[in-house]
Amino acid sequence: MRNAICIFWVLTFVSSAASSSKFHLRRGDSIPVGKESKFIFSPDGSFTCGFYSLGTNAYWFAIWFTHSQDKTVVWTANRDRPVYRKGSKLSLRRDGAMVLTDIDGTIVWQTNTSTIDVAAAELLNTGNLVLKNPRGDILWQSFDSPTDTLLPSQAFTKNTRLKSGLRKGTFESGYFNLYFGSDNVLRLISDKPDTSTTYWPNPDQDIYKNGRTNYNSSRIAVLDEMGRFESSDQLKFNVSDLGYGVKRRMTMDYDGNLRVYSLNNSTRLWDITWQALAKSCDVKGVCGRSALCVYAPEPKCTCPPGFEANDPTDWNAGCKAMFNRSLLKSRKVKFLEIPHADYYGFDLNATNPTTLESCRDMCLEDFRCLAFSYRLLGQGQCYVKSALLNGYASPDFPGSIYIKLPDSVEVSRPNVFGSSSSLACGSSKMSVVVGSPSMYDFNYKKVRWVYVYSFAGILGGIELIFVAIGWWFLFRKHNIPASVEAGYRMISSQFRRYSYSELKKATNDFRQELGRGGSSTVYKGVLSDDRVVAVKRLGDAFQSQDEYLAEITTLGKINHMNLVRIWGFCSERRHRLLVYEYVDNLSLDRHLFGSSFLSWKQRYAVALGTAKGLAYLHHECLEWVIHCDVKPENILLDTEFQPKIADFGLAKLLQRESTGSEFTQIRGTKGYMAPEWTLNHPVTAKVDVFGYGVVILEMVRGVRVYNWAVGEDDDNGDDDEAALTKFVRNTKERMVQNAGSLSWADSLVDPRLEGKFSRNQAATLIQTGISCVEEDRNKRPTMAAVVQTLLECEDETQL
Repeated sequence: MRNAICIFWVLTFVSSAASSSKFHLRRGDSIPVGKESKFIFSPDGSFTCGFYSLGTNAYWFAIWFTHSQDKTVVWTANRDRPVYRKGSKLSLRRDGAMVLTDIDGTIVWQTNTSTIDVAAAELLNTGNLVLKNPRGDILWQSFDSPTDTLLPSQAFTKNTRLKSGLRKGTFESGYFNLYFGSDNVLRLISDKPDTSTTYWPNPDQDIYKNGRTNYNSSRIAVLDEMGRFESSDQLKFNVSDLGYGVKRRMTMDYDGNLRVYSLNNSTRLWDITWQALAKSCDVKGVCGRSALCVYAPEPKCTCPPGFEANDPTDWNAGCKAMFNRSLLKSRKVKFLEIPHADYYGFDLNATNPTTLESCRDMCLEDFRCLAFSYRLLGQGQCYVKSALLNGYASPDFPGSIYIKLPDSVEVSRPNVFGSSSSLACGSSKMSVVVGSPSMYDFNYKKVRWVYVYSFAGILGGIELIFVAIGWWFLFRKHNIPASVEAGYRMISSQFRRYSYSELKKATNDFRQELGRGGSSTVYKGVLSDDRVVAVKRLGDAFQSQDEYLAEITTLGKINHMNLVRIWGFCSERRHRLLVYEYVDNLSLDRHLFGSSFLSWKQRYAVALGTAKGLAYLHHECLEWVIHCDVKPENILLDTEFQPKIADFGLAKLLQRESTGSEFTQIRGTKGYMAPEWTLNHPVTAKVDVFGYGVVILEMVRGVRVYNWAVGEDDDNGDDDEAALTKFVRNTKERMVQNAGSLSWADSLVDPRLEGKFSRNQAATLIQTGISCVEEDRNKRPTMAAVVQTLLECEDETQL
């Protein structure tokens, strides 16, 4: 019955689209985005070309499989730059160029065919979008510029590469690539900002042992209609369902594995019929810097003891040390053993044979050493590591990684594969290596590993049962840390609708007021399940019930560690309320401009966390949210002074057809408003970038923008904008005058810090802030770029 319903809806979609579809796009024609959008179908109906949406606002010009259940996309035009859902279009211009434009006319993507005699665009039965001249010759084709997918009969050459998506469910470019190397061998490479590592074919073997050859110059590969793949480097394989009549695709997946998929005609879902790597943790860098890829039993990412995730929602960000790395330069260190684990590459020293004691001493004597790997393969093998990258743990790995930690760092068993990754590896064990060399002795007797692993697995299962029972008792007695309990509640408590009477009772008839704004008032409350919350009562901002519910439905899907969590809402008659998590340390302005001020380390963490939260809203959140009022009052601090952005739900979600007029009532706060507001230009995410720039400059200086004294010619009557403009101009002059030195930043840092700050970090924040407040919004960076900039000097030692 379910399949029949799915088929019915697919047929309904095809039939309803047929009236607005075509097989050709003629010169001078265009395809608009939105409800009136047209589609180009391949003659056999297998492929569709047109505007494709993720969420409701972001659209890509793409090609997809018509009959797959999820309309699987195989190609996109400029995957990293979607367009607005209204006012954007794809045009085949009269000069012969195919051009994708955004709402404001910005060219997002175009073909290089403006001087060629192009007559029409067609989508072939192969899934290839082509531009042809009047004689039918192909002048341009999408097959020459693949994204993450190779289709049957599509030639893969030295000039092309498949690039993975950044994460599941997005089109944004990721870090994993299939390409022909300079040695003519087809390879998979992890090309991350901090390292590039080839991981297929097996980097531990030479080309010929991997069944390849570099004695070729054609560098070409193809997957044919039967499911046979053949490459000029002698790589050959057949898919498991070899034969004609099956729709297939080869995709470079977001997890770094290369797979061939076949479309199941009955379920309209995809079956994996071949993959390059049997073990997902063999993908180098799949878990980011310092993280480990483990099997539990499915592959998961986790941080080793002494480290924590930079962003639990994005493991590309890896893990960071919970201690000052400069402490590792002393000899007051210890080594933490993680059995059956290693970090690939970055060996300062490789010695064979040697003892564990000698390996440990080599690491101790080299201040660059962060860990050492020791393996027993008949004799001891030692690898001293300068970086913790490409980490993995597997029961069949014959060695251990020993991570160097300061003596002062306390580690305990529950953190080995613990909370940051939500893994429960009952059979994992670790030990802290300290004391005399006799503690490093090994038993060299051969063992039957199958019995060892079976026994360890049984013990692990028993341990998990006891852990589960223990957690049950702990929760019943409420004797658990508040942070753990909050995390548990966030998982178990769903976003829900509250009655007005519930919230009236929770807030004790709205007695304790936390804050008040132009359109809302916030009250402290306690729900029936003992959760402390902040209840925001809205004014007349949302007159329409349908409008309000639409906004709230979107807000309930948004979740990020640097955004205030929204637990639910109320909508009864004219009552409009939002229920937020309560954030203990209130807003940033109270800890920045008052007598109790933040340390430099806390300020930098707030700057980075706020950037991550805004980047999520702008780039990762499917609904694309613009905050419109970024200021210190809307950045809350939790118990550990980590930032959480508030009030992002009060500004309307970005309506892509908007020219800016819809935002006239949400103009932000004086001093943090971008010039676009006053110039009545279309409002984009760059207004948030501007507000963020002002905030981080205020964080560096410790003074409100309207209190800035920038130079001797300052007039006390200057407004905020004039003060900011003068500051930017004078600072740029100082930077030019002191080229090659960062001393210019010293006088701009909050004097209350008494020189206790990182000069490099201060200069980075000031330079970033200045770039964010450029009057020309096109010169401002994206929040994703800001995050990357701040991460690069996050670990700087304070002066």
